[in-house]
Amino acid sequence: MVATKNQDKGSLGYLLSIVLVAVIGGLLFGYDTAVISGAEKGLQAFFLGAKDFVYTDFLHGITSSSALIGCVLGAAVSGVLASRYGRKRSLILAGVLFFLSALGSYCPEFLFFSKGEPSFSLLVAFNLYRVLGGIGVGLASAICPMYIAEVAPSNMRGKLVSWNQFAIIFGQLVVYFVNFLILGDHIVPVVEKVASGLYAVVNPAEAAWSIEEGWRLMFVSEAVPAALFTLLLFLVPETPRYLAMTGKESEALGVLTRINGSTKAQTILAEIKATVTTKTERLFTYGWLVIFVGVMLSVFQQIVGINAVLYFAPRIFESLGMGNPMVQTVLMGIVNISFTLLAIFSVEKIGRKPLLIWGSIGMAIGAAGVAATSVSSALPPIVAVVSIMVYSASFMFSWGPICWVLISEIFPNTIRGAAVAVAVAFQWIFNFIVSSTFLPMYNMSLGEMGSNFGHAFTYGLYGVMCIVAALFVWKLVPETKGKTLEDMTKLWGKKKSKGEEK
Repeated sequence: MVATKNQDKGSLGYLLSIVLVAVIGGLLFGYDTAVISGAEKGLQAFFLGAKDFVYTDFLHGITSSSALIGCVLGAAVSGVLASRYGRKRSLILAGVLFFLSALGSYCPEFLFFSKGEPSFSLLVAFNLYRVLGGIGVGLASAICPMYIAEVAPSNMRGKLVSWNQFAIIFGQLVVYFVNFLILGDHIVPVVEKVASGLYAVVNPAEAAWSIEEGWRLMFVSEAVPAALFTLLLFLVPETPRYLAMTGKESEALGVLTRINGSTKAQTILAEIKATVTTKTERLFTYGWLVIFVGVMLSVFQQIVGINAVLYFAPRIFESLGMGNPMVQTVLMGIVNISFTLLAIFSVEKIGRKPLLIWGSIGMAIGAAGVAATSVSSALPPIVAVVSIMVYSASFMFSWGPICWVLISEIFPNTIRGAAVAVAVAFQWIFNFIVSSTFLPMYNMSLGEMGSNFGHAFTYGLYGVMCIVAALFVWKLVPETKGKTLEDMTKLWGKKKSKGEEK
């Protein structure tokens, strides 16, 4: 009797264990994208010692961001892999790529070069390993939230997918701490500009360990969570939606029963079967609007400017004359974690749309505060610091986690793999655009205002984008709170029919 009752209720512990494994992919996402922050100075100093080429700041910029190329590629192919080989096997591939990238970045000389001898060929090899890790990030960024959404009950889906965003931020904080421990008492290389685009290391003997070994250990530290992620994935099931789409209904029912209980599992499987007639359908089967909404959710998450603020936070705080910029940066990290938790515990109560709209308004107010301090010398720098905190916190309880929730659940079952891939690819493309244009805009000068013009213009532009984002959500984004994934198939089917009638 007890066994029947438990079977009918399902196992929350089983569900949470599955989700816990999946969010390790989010942690690796954050870990891989942030590890370069601690390693880049030692890496730059190492390649400045090359004799067959000149390692310019342009080349260093490419090397520092080469993983983004892989992110775009990984996101672009994630749909094909997820639809053809399944969500689980695609995540296993991502884990293997994380692991290989960590080892390759640690010793790019493997097999072909002499260790410790920088050269242009070695630089190319290093960047290829970073691109490999970026492909893993692209796959994980698209498929981890998709996996969680497809195993989670509708009443818990938003909260569980939001934990993926928490894991991303937590992964960034973990790697900052790991980099700090690895560096220990060793000296960070000091690199000075000696000519346009040319740099040299000051006192390389004092920073020799950081130049030869420090950056390598930072990259290889990712191999531990990557290996754990890959091994644990063999213990979790494929998603019931994918199993049903590939004709494995008995296996799908088994997973659904363990999560939801036997009675509810039968109902959910019937709903899935009613919306899944083929394994996949063409991308625009449900019209252009659903794809447009998904893509623009990704675009707006980036063009509100958050990644530029996160990537260049120390530089921004330093320009405000607030003493040690790392103090404010750490404080902002704590604020980000706190407000992401707020989103996790409120998304199923408040809903997706209200959080996105209020978050956009909060970001616009924060951006306006920073712009105002740039224009008016009467406002103290603390106003700008608080405004940046408001801006960042507003993002973390809205566009940060909720965008991933919506992207994972808004698309119909039969096009989800391909549609998520397109949306996430656009996200990485606009991440690169925003990140690469921030400093040129921020440092623009005009007349008596000097560089303050660039500060005001940049945050003014981001503030306007926040208002546009709020209007976009209000007019076009459907509320998905409490709806099943199969409900979204019906919703977009009806919207397409109405559009054709018009």
